[in-house]
Amino acid sequence: MAESAALLVDEVLPEQPMRQWVLSFPFQLRFLFASRPEIMGWVLGIVYRVIATHLVKKAGHTHQVAKTGAVTLIQRFGSALNLNVHFHMLFLDGVYVEQSHGSARFRWVKAPTSPELTQLTHTIAHRVGRYLERQGLLERDVENSYLASDAVDDDPMTPLLGHSITYRIAVGSQAGRKVFTLQTLPTSGDPFGDGIGKVAGSSLHAGVAARADERKKLERLCRYISRPAVSEKRLSLTRGGNVRYQLKTPYRDGTTHVIFEPLDFIARLAALVPKPRVNLTALLQS
Repeated sequence: MAESAALLVDEVLPEQPMRQWVLSFPFQLRFLFASRPEIMGWVLGIVYRVIATHLVKKAGHTHQVAKTGAVTLIQRFGSALNLNVHFHMLFLDGVYVEQSHGSARFRWVKAPTSPELTQLTHTIAHRVGRYLERQGLLERDVENSYLASDAVDDDPMTPLLGHSITYRIAVGSQAGRKVFTLQTLPTSGDPFGDGIGKVAGSSLHAGVAARADERKKLERLCRYISRPAVSEKRLSLTRGGNVRYQLKTPYRDGTTHVIFEPLDFIARLAALVPKPRVNLTALLQS
């Protein structure tokens, strides 16, 4: 984790302002990406083009004279050890503009507004959905969209993936029920406030940025997005022998911990393991 962060800061990311964009997907797409990981590269290409176009246009230029860039880490886990395939994208907070004499000048772009985030989320959801339809993996009617029957593999891991994504117990006598939680805090509002775009189960957040002179902050951000799925510091056993895991950030309903029976905890970890030859993926784009 620390080595990956240092590599990004020291050798990959330029000394320019950077912004983290976090894109989450609805449950059905999380399941699809987990079971068909080869699709994620194409989807990430769509997402990158949408955000890059937004930055270039907001800077007042076209792709012919202005370019941006990003490093993306695809995470598979949520804070409750649930399977949650989502994108952490470190974008240049602006664009490089080509000058007449052949050099390039960096131009900073203002942070996205709430309406812009909502529009970007809508565009991404529409284009990703259209791509998956063309691949025969998604079907839509007037009211809903759902995975095509061919999109679901006949794999023993499929039930574990589905239960993990939907926060349900996967094995044992309680299989199918919601994971047991501890609510020790009062309910609170959305921690992102208005700074997030939400459309049909997809969400896009871009509220964390680092100035060009904030390299330590950028390294902390890189360490955060390259962290492992399980934090041993937040893991403990209850008196009854169950596994208790503390959330990094409490849920809005006051939930601070999730509780697993030992066998279900193993099932939860198994769902987080990528298929062979598919691991935490770093994609560099410009």
